[in-house]
Amino acid sequence: MKWSCYKNLEELSESDDADLDSLKRRIFYAVFIVLCFAALIFVRLWFLQIHKGEEYRDRADNNRVRMRVIAAPRGNILDRKNREMVTNRPTFNVVFVREDSNDVDELIKHLASTLELDISTLWEKLRSAEGKPRYIPVRLLEDVDWEILAYMENHNQDFPGIRIEIVPARVYHYKNVAAHAIGYLGEISRKELEARDPEVYSGGDLVGKMGLERLREKDLRGEKGSSSSEVNARGFEQQLLKNVEPLPGNDIQLTLDAELQKVAEDLMDISDKAGAVVAMEVKTGRMLVLASNPVLPLDQFVGGISHKNWNALLENPKHPLINKVVQAMYPPGSTYKMITAMAGLATGAIDKDTVLYCPGHYYFGNRRYHCWKRGGHGAVNLNRAISESCDVYFYQVGLRVGVNKLAEFANKFGLGHTSGIEMEHEKSGLTPTKEWKEEKYKKKWQEGETLSVAIGQGFNLVTPLQICLMTSTIANGGKQYLPQLIEKVTDPDGKILTRFKPVIVDELKGEQKFLPQIRAGMEEVVQGRHGTARKVRIEGLTIGGKTGTAQVVRLKQYKNMKEEDIPYKYRDHAWFTCYAPAEDPEIAVTVLVEHGLHGGSGAGPVARAVLEAYFGERLQQAAEAAGEKREMER
Repeated sequence: MKWSCYKNLEELSESDDADLDSLKRRIFYAVFIVLCFAALIFVRLWFLQIHKGEEYRDRADNNRVRMRVIAAPRGNILDRKNREMVTNRPTFNVVFVREDSNDVDELIKHLASTLELDISTLWEKLRSAEGKPRYIPVRLLEDVDWEILAYMENHNQDFPGIRIEIVPARVYHYKNVAAHAIGYLGEISRKELEARDPEVYSGGDLVGKMGLERLREKDLRGEKGSSSSEVNARGFEQQLLKNVEPLPGNDIQLTLDAELQKVAEDLMDISDKAGAVVAMEVKTGRMLVLASNPVLPLDQFVGGISHKNWNALLENPKHPLINKVVQAMYPPGSTYKMITAMAGLATGAIDKDTVLYCPGHYYFGNRRYHCWKRGGHGAVNLNRAISESCDVYFYQVGLRVGVNKLAEFANKFGLGHTSGIEMEHEKSGLTPTKEWKEEKYKKKWQEGETLSVAIGQGFNLVTPLQICLMTSTIANGGKQYLPQLIEKVTDPDGKILTRFKPVIVDELKGEQKFLPQIRAGMEEVVQGRHGTARKVRIEGLTIGGKTGTAQVVRLKQYKNMKEEDIPYKYRDHAWFTCYAPAEDPEIAVTVLVEHGLHGGSGAGPVARAVLEAYFGERLQQAAEAAGEKREMER
């Protein structure tokens, strides 16, 4: 009995121990699971609060605080007399913050009717923003009028996610004057954005696309500002938290004279002439006029040019998108004869008294080369050859000198290479040599080709700027200046950062003694009784100049036709280049009129108008003084 009781107690004790062990295990597992969950929660809290804390804090701030970038006003562009050519005005753009709207479809429908835009146009703008963060504003419409602006501000609760963005836009006080030199703005492209500093530029920024707006982007752009506003759940601003004002860009003062530029462009435009007008100070290299016609319609680029207007510019047969001052090349025609004359004098092939006979043609080999004057000029010296532009005289001088010497002197006067002016895509032109032809065409130079080169035809190609540089070098005694169009750059406080300095890039050594002989002939072109530019004369002003006709194409079917009956695109180009006053030259002016036929009648009147505008006050004072003198003599 005792044994049985003891045995039962022993069995019970073993059972209790097993149950206790089981309970301990369950408690251990329970504690382990709790600790695991606690660890997971701790790790998750660490991940959210520490590792991702800054990111989620930024997200929270983005939900509560709206950061807005404020575009900086671009620097002003002034002319040489401090007249404002380009400044800024505020424009109001409609932008959309996608994360602040839950019903985009309904919003777009409402916006389309309010902004008077197609729904497809708005959706296209939204699709272009795909892949970008949803808090970045998408620009839907630029430069909205006051009526739309007032309506949207008064009904802003109906447009969740829509904001009005204030951005400075360019104001062109002289309309399209100097458009090719100044250039225009456009929205930064994806390719441009990838190539630029992300700390400075972002999507939607306006940047210079052409001209000085592009070349001087760093000076003009300024520094952006920013503002922080608290917003509610629907994205509407409640209060301003912080504001940093933008820093305006630097101002640029040009060497150009806005009024003089306007005279040139207006006359070219009124007479429907395509081409270029260039004027510069001969003793400094300051550019006074850089006109290319047709001009660019700068107002069409404000807020972005439409596809329709862009295609119209592309398809215009007079090519307004080309800056004809530096990007278009033409045969120089008879303006090149000063180069031939200089080469002849410097090499001793001729002197000022050398007389060559012109019967109206010149035979070389088995070919007959004509002079522009069919009856010929008779016995001709250098002075008369320049003033009456005798082709036969310069045929013979060119043969005596040779094409390589012609090219050598052309280069000394600024032809055949870029000038270094601060303008885009400047062309170098072409001054042919024997080696050039062999390399280019794998053919030897023919001496008959030298005759064409000597009178500015054949392979010769120049830009209007190069001809003006050549004229300036002749006028100032042999100095070739770097053509410059920036007078100075100043910061917003008026401190001068950069100032113009004349730079001589080349100078004649010894040959300058022949320049007076060439200038004497150029004076006869305008002032002489038989000069080819007699119509350019201005009373009280002595002008030295040279006309030129650049052959576009030689077609037999148009040989005996009246010039006005020849199709426009086959007519010769007209050149006129000059300097004044001849006694002490100050300014050189070059005019190229595409398909203008004759330099004296086609291009000369434009140059005359520029000279009259430049010397206007002095001419008037001289005329008044002369009148008073006559009155006293009576």
